[in-house]
Amino acid sequence: MSILKTIHSPADLKRLSPTQFPVLCQELREQIIGVVSNVGGHLASNLGVIELTVALQYLLNTPKDKIVWDTSNQAYAHKLLTGRREGFHTLRQYGGLSGFCKREESEYDTFNAGHAGTGVSAAYGMVEAREQLKQRHKVVCIVGDGAMTAGMTLEGLQHAGGLGKDFLVILNDNQMSISKNVGAISSYLNRTITGDFYDKVREETGQLLGKIPHIGQDVQKWARRAEELAKGAILPGLLFEELGFRYAGPIDGHNFEYLLPTLENVLKMKGPVLLHVVTKKGLGYEPSVKNPVWFHACPPFVRETGAPAKKAARPSYTQIAIESLVKLARKDKRIVAITAAMCEGTGLNIFEKEFPDRLYDVGIAEQHAVTFAASLATQGLRPVVALYATFLQRAYDQVVHDVATQNLPVTFCIDRGGLVAEDGTTHHGAFDYAFLRHIPNMVVMAPKDENELQHMMKTCVQHDGPASVRYPRGLSLGVTLDQEPEALPIGKGELLCDGTEVAIVAIGVPVSQAVTAAKRLEEEGISTAVINARFVKPLDQDLIVDVAKRVRYLVTVEEGSKMGGFGSAVLEALSDGGVTGVTTKILGLPDWYIEQGPQDFLRERYGLTADGIYQSVKELIDKKPAVPREQFTFASSLDRLPHGDEQGS
Repeated sequence: MSILKTIHSPADLKRLSPTQFPVLCQELREQIIGVVSNVGGHLASNLGVIELTVALQYLLNTPKDKIVWDTSNQAYAHKLLTGRREGFHTLRQYGGLSGFCKREESEYDTFNAGHAGTGVSAAYGMVEAREQLKQRHKVVCIVGDGAMTAGMTLEGLQHAGGLGKDFLVILNDNQMSISKNVGAISSYLNRTITGDFYDKVREETGQLLGKIPHIGQDVQKWARRAEELAKGAILPGLLFEELGFRYAGPIDGHNFEYLLPTLENVLKMKGPVLLHVVTKKGLGYEPSVKNPVWFHACPPFVRETGAPAKKAARPSYTQIAIESLVKLARKDKRIVAITAAMCEGTGLNIFEKEFPDRLYDVGIAEQHAVTFAASLATQGLRPVVALYATFLQRAYDQVVHDVATQNLPVTFCIDRGGLVAEDGTTHHGAFDYAFLRHIPNMVVMAPKDENELQHMMKTCVQHDGPASVRYPRGLSLGVTLDQEPEALPIGKGELLCDGTEVAIVAIGVPVSQAVTAAKRLEEEGISTAVINARFVKPLDQDLIVDVAKRVRYLVTVEEGSKMGGFGSAVLEALSDGGVTGVTTKILGLPDWYIEQGPQDFLRERYGLTADGIYQSVKELIDKKPAVPREQFTFASSLDRLPHGDEQGS
C-alpha cells in the first residue's frame, strides 16, 4: 500500500517509523515528476529538498511551528504532506494549487513568496511576533544558496543575529558536491557539536575566556576559529558566526541517519542557528540531475526521456531580443549585458557564448545590477540589463536614483512583460508601464511583433539616455524579419489603418489583436482606425490627438495595469491636446492581482483578445446616447469612466 496515500497531514507522518521515510520520499518524487511532466513547473529544486521536507514536518509541530520557504517554488513536497495531495494534479492550473506557498491556500503556508531573498526577513518577523505575543513555538526558514547573493537575505541575517532570539535558518546548498567520506565526517562532527553537552561546555568556556583581562575578546574569537577548523568549514562558518548565528554543518541533506538527529539537536539550541545542508537538485530523476537549469522551471515534458512535450514552432520573443543584441554587440564593443541569476531565462546564455567577457551575472541582486549598469554607463559603455518585469520592480529606486537622474544610456530589456500564465500572482508583469512612464528621462517602448522588437533593441542601445523595451513570454508571431535592425524615431507611433468613427490605440502584444478586431468592425460598417503606439513614453501625442479629433470613440488596449498605465497616458494626451467629444474606454488589467492560468485564457478573460476588443467597442457604441457630438466634452467622458472602464470581456 502507498505510504503517501495515508498522509493527510503532518500528524499522520509522525505515526511512521523513520525507516519508512526513504520509501515515502520515493513516492513523493514519483508524484511530483508525474504531475510536473504534465503541467510544467519547478522540478529540480523540489526533487532536491524532499528528505529535508519530510524531516522538518516529522520533527516540528506545524502549523503551530512555522516553516518559511524562501522563494517557495520548492514547496511541492510540503504541499503533498499538508493535505493537498488529492488536488496536486491541479498545480499551477487556473483555479488550482499555486506553484508557490500561498496563505489563502493552507494554514501550513506561512508567507506568500515568489521572489528569492524574502525568506529570512519574513521568518524573523514571525520570531519577533512570537516574542511580542509571549508564545512558544519554533520558526524555521529554508533559504537556498542562490538566495545568499540577495542583499535582503544578508540584511535579515544581520538583524536576526544581532537580536539573538531563537531562530533556525537552514541553508539549502544544492550547488556543492560532497564525497561520502567528507560528508560522513562532517555529519559526525556536526552531531557531536550540536548536542546538549557541547552547548553547555561552549557557553561556560566562552564566559570564562571573556573574563580574561584585556585579551578576553580576542581569545574568544581565536577559539571560534579553532572550532571552525575542527569542523572543516572555516569560511562559511566564520561568516555566519560573525553575523551572530551558531553555525552547524555542512551535512548530507538526503541521509536521514544524519539529517534527523542533527535537526533534532539544532531545534533545541538557543539563539540564532544556521544549519548548512547540502542537497542535489533533481535527485531521483536522471534527466533533471543532468540538466538542472532546464528543469528548474520547465514546461511539460516526456517523462521517459525528459524531452519537451512540444517543440517550439517559432522562436520566442526572448530569443529574438537577445539574438538582435548579439548582432548589435558585434558592431559596438561598448555593449555589455547584465543579468541577475537569470542568464538562461532571459536568453543571455546566447550572448554569453559569443561574448563571455561582456556578460555579467551578478546573482540575485537586481538592485546591484542596475546601479552597476549605471556606473558602467558613466565610463562610456552601453550596458543592457535583462530582467523579468516582475523582478525589475525590486530595483525601482535604482532605476530612478542611479540611472534616470543622471540620464545614463542604460537599456532595460524587460522580459515576461504582461501575463505570464501558470506562475501567477507574483510573476505577472503588470506594473512596468505604470512605474516607468512617470520617471523623467525614461523611454518606454513595446513592439507589436518580433520584427519591431529587433528595431527597438537598436533604438535602445543607441539612445543617449535610459530606455526600456518590454516583450512578452512566449512564441513570436512568425513575421518576416528585416535583414538588419534600424533605429526607430523616438516617440513616434504608426497609423496601421485609418477610420472616422472608432480609434483603437494599442501597445505591444495587443496590437495584432486590435487589427483583427478593427477588420471585423469594418465588415459591419464601423470605420475603425488602429494606432500602434510603440512608445508609452514619450507618447506620440500629435498622432493620437489628430486621430482622436475625427472619431467619436477611442479605446486603448494594453497588457498591463490600467491604473496609471498606457491608457492613462493616452487620456492625459487627449486632455493636453484639447480633445473634446470623444468617448473613451481603457482595456487592460484590473486593480487586483491576476490569478494563475493559461496565457490565452487570461487574455480572453480580461478582454485583451480580438473578440474582447471587438465586444468592448460594440458595447461602447451601444451605450452612446443619441446626442450630437458637439454637446460632449472631454470632461464629461471622463466622468463616465468608472462605468465604461471595466474589463472588456
